Amino acid sequence: MGRKEKFVYNIHTLTYEKVIVPFKTRIWQAFGFFSVVLVTATALLVALYTYFPSPREKELLREIDQMGYKYEQLNGQLDMMSKVLTNIQERDANVHRSVFGMDPIDQDIWNGGIGGHEAHPELNAFKYSGETIRATLEKMDALGLKLSIQSKSLDTIQQLANNQQQMLASIPSIKPVREDKLQKSMNVLSGFGYRIHPVYKVKKFHEGVDFPARIGTAIQSTGDGVVSEAGWHSGYGNCVRISHGYGYETWYAHMNHMDVRVGEKVKKGQKIGQVGDTGLSTAPHLHYEVHYKGSPINPINFCMDKLTPLEYQTLTNSANTANQSLD
Repeated sequence: MGRKEKFVYNIHTLTYEKVIVPFKTRIWQAFGFFSVVLVTATALLVALYTYFPSPREKELLREIDQMGYKYEQLNGQLDMMSKVLTNIQERDANVHRSVFGMDPIDQDIWNGGIGGHEAHPELNAFKYSGETIRATLEKMDALGLKLSIQSKSLDTIQQLANNQQQMLASIPSIKPVREDKLQKSMNVLSGFGYRIHPVYKVKKFHEGVDFPARIGTAIQSTGDGVVSEAGWHSGYGNCVRISHGYGYETWYAHMNHMDVRVGEKVKKGQKIGQVGDTGLSTAPHLHYEVHYKGSPINPINFCMDKLTPLEYQTLTNSANTANQSLD
């Protein structure tokens, strides 16, 4: 069936005339029709997707909500970790560093940010979630920086602790002869200071402490160190000197036998020889000296093993009492 034709009645000619629509007009009519259809369809689609999302869109929206919740949790955990790290830093400043006499970490360094450029510029492409992600990443960057600073601080403290431990092991701190091996009480030792020399019978400065013991009694190093002398020393007889570092050196004189040689490393408590009566000595004993930066100091201050404060004071008073030395 052909297309319906349209006629109009002409009152002037009193006849029906066929309506002829120009082609251009038909084009504009078609364009208008399709425009109305397109706008209507677009509005329907917008309304459909706005108020009636597809199953996939519903799933994506649920994931976005879950991600937002997870980001809130992550930010909360980062805040908590930052507080814990700050507490560690405070303990580091007020306890650990103060023990070693170190200045605390400068707060400007501790609280400093990462500057010089825009952090994470790639997030500018995320119109809606970029700021949320950036805030979280900036917290992580700040936390990472603080962790790095604290790690370096702990490395420094550990190194100082190791050095401190080494220093404590090296500084003389025990008696060179076990107390149960002495022939006299510690309270009557011939100590540091002016004493009557047993041979010359004149007052002479006694630079050490005499430990009377039987010949062959073990002598022990009073600290970690390196043997700097092991041989005959005028007046001292067989003598061992040990360099402990940190300015300290110990002397062990009148030995009967030496068990170490020059250059040998020794540990605190290690046997280095035996008590004897060699050199300028009047009876078997160990003459023990402690030197600090080249000068003799009172060894009794370094005989702290197994002594109560009262025993230490009694020993110090006794050693300071003038009597006759054994060398």
